[in-house]
Amino acid sequence: MTGSAADGREDRWSDIDLYFGITDDVALDAVLSDWTDYLYGELAALHHFELKVSAAVYRAFLLPSCLEVDLGFTPADQFGPHGPHLRAVFGKAVPSPLATSSDPAHRIGLAWHHVLHARSCIERQKPWQAEYWISGIRDQTLALACVRFGEPTDYAKGADALPSAVTGQLADALVCSLAPEELRRALRVAATQLLGELYATDADQAQRLEQPIRELADLPGVPTEYWEQ
Repeated sequence: MTGSAADGREDRWSDIDLYFGITDDVALDAVLSDWTDYLYGELAALHHFELKVSAAVYRAFLLPSCLEVDLGFTPADQFGPHGPHLRAVFGKAVPSPLATSSDPAHRIGLAWHHVLHARSCIERQKPWQAEYWISGIRDQTLALACVRFGEPTDYAKGADALPSAVTGQLADALVCSLAPEELRRALRVAATQLLGELYATDADQAQRLEQPIRELADLPGVPTEYWEQ
């Protein structure tokens, strides 16, 4: 079992998350096909999509009741955790490094990239795309904060556990309309909060990125000491 049920946190909104190790004498493709046929034929699944993590294949199915069923399959010799939640019902899980996307340097790169593209989309009068990038700045800022506080980063799973001092002002970075001035306002807020988190995460890198981020977001200059308080 994986997901919330693996450590007793499931509630009425939880998915069903099952993970299988497939022995060498059984073709993984055949198992995938059998389970897919079962979900559609017996449980009337409406749709599914697939993700791959290393050698594992995950299929997420939506049932008519709005229940999501997530099934993972991997060769038995690689039957181990790809995330923080796994409880072996039978068989033995092998130790394996957890998949992670919490590298701060990568998150910082995505953040400045999003600031740049948010500004260019505003100038090109592409409001929907601008909104997309501004939301992305906020997402990466939250992810950096989650890394700093030891919370999960993917899909904002740790965001609600962050201190309100971190998350409170980010609410103002929500885009309320597609008007150019609103997009510019939201970008300024998102960039301001990003700079604060950059200084908390990597002050040296923040100093290198501060000037271009301020220029792109039309932020007034603020002494570096502001971020150190």
